[in-house]
Amino acid sequence: MSTTARTRIFESALTGRVTLPRDANWDEARRAWNLAVDQQPEAIVFPESAEDVIAAVEVARTFELSVTAQGTGHGAAPLGSLQNTLLVRTERMRGIEINPETRIARIDAGVRSLELVEAAAPDGLAPLAGTSPDVGVVGYTLGGGLSWFGRKYGLAASNVHAIELVTPDGRLVRTDREREPELFWALRGGGGGFGIVTALELQLVPISEVYAGILWWPIERDQEVLHAWAELTHRELPAELTTFGRYLRLPPLPDLPEPMRGKSFVAVEVIHLGEPQQADELLAPLRALGPAMDTLQRIPTTALSHMHMEPEQPVPVAGDGMLLETLSPATLDEIVRTAGATSSAPFVSVDVRQLGGELGRARPENGALAAVDAEYLLFAVGIAPTPEAAAHVGGHLARLFDALGPWGAQHAILNFAETRRDPHTLWSEDAHRRLRRIKETLDPDNLIRSNQPVR
Repeated sequence: MSTTARTRIFESALTGRVTLPRDANWDEARRAWNLAVDQQPEAIVFPESAEDVIAAVEVARTFELSVTAQGTGHGAAPLGSLQNTLLVRTERMRGIEINPETRIARIDAGVRSLELVEAAAPDGLAPLAGTSPDVGVVGYTLGGGLSWFGRKYGLAASNVHAIELVTPDGRLVRTDREREPELFWALRGGGGGFGIVTALELQLVPISEVYAGILWWPIERDQEVLHAWAELTHRELPAELTTFGRYLRLPPLPDLPEPMRGKSFVAVEVIHLGEPQQADELLAPLRALGPAMDTLQRIPTTALSHMHMEPEQPVPVAGDGMLLETLSPATLDEIVRTAGATSSAPFVSVDVRQLGGELGRARPENGALAAVDAEYLLFAVGIAPTPEAAAHVGGHLARLFDALGPWGAQHAILNFAETRRDPHTLWSEDAHRRLRRIKETLDPDNLIRSNQPVR
């Protein structure tokens, strides 16, 4: 079939919702959130309903194309160029319904994290959102979903009530613990390779305010600050308290406050779901080090969405993450050596997140990612406006991860795997075997592409 004939069929089947390489807005439409990723799909569909998604899947089958979905384009790097792939961009599907009595939110596939946080807040409720306000809720949840509240409430994927999706054979299916339970299990932490999700129903938690903020020191004090922070995390801490140890090298951007603009810091981020007094008592050893700034205060959950200072618009970056089984003094020394004040690391951010609590409990009702079998998560990222810059950051990432190899956990987590991984490193052997069986039954032709496929 000629390209012209194929184009006519695309346009007739997907009237008003398809963008092709010949169109003036092609480059904008194909853009991933990470501007360093060069996506070149066969065509791009912008559905506004589940019926539009069904039509897209049917077109992909007709032309023997793969099909993949993106809400915001986060996590696109492992997908590669998207050659011979129909890209479904769900960004026009933004409906949100909050039921304050059942504490359940129903969201369409394109909803972003901050949108859901803001919609739930008037009822004194909050989703298990992560640190980025701009990430798509669907992709974040299918990958597990590490929340600020995770030590208390577990993974976002473990708090899903129901999922609606278009299967590879073009059916709109609603799945929960009673209907299609195997598929429901796979979707909660198994990634997006089982269909195109059109809606999620999520359990919300009764939180409207938190005690949160950042303790800041000049980056030159990284050794003493990070060791003191690690000692705090080794204590028997309440699940209500979560802390991150972090390096921040901030660019001289005019929208940053003057005390931070163009400067480098070592910091400890804090969020506490209980009374401030309890957190203050636990944080006393860190405050005894005399932080240059201390921003801890009661804040609404909407403000918490911005605390980690992640970019809220697409940027060109190179980054990746790894799980750590422990954070010994030797582990910290390697982080300081390869990413700290005296290193030549090009990272704008390196954060080490304290896990544990409910995140580590593999309950029977949980999904494919039942728990996170590690005590800490490290994620490092640098600006990469050119391929040369990306290679430079990538080289430092490799050195950092090699140095931390002795303390690395057996598995990674989808949300923070920015490079293609061996699936055996993402799921337990039993979970991977079960995911493969579900994929082979549901999608024997491998129509649905995901950034971390199970096979």
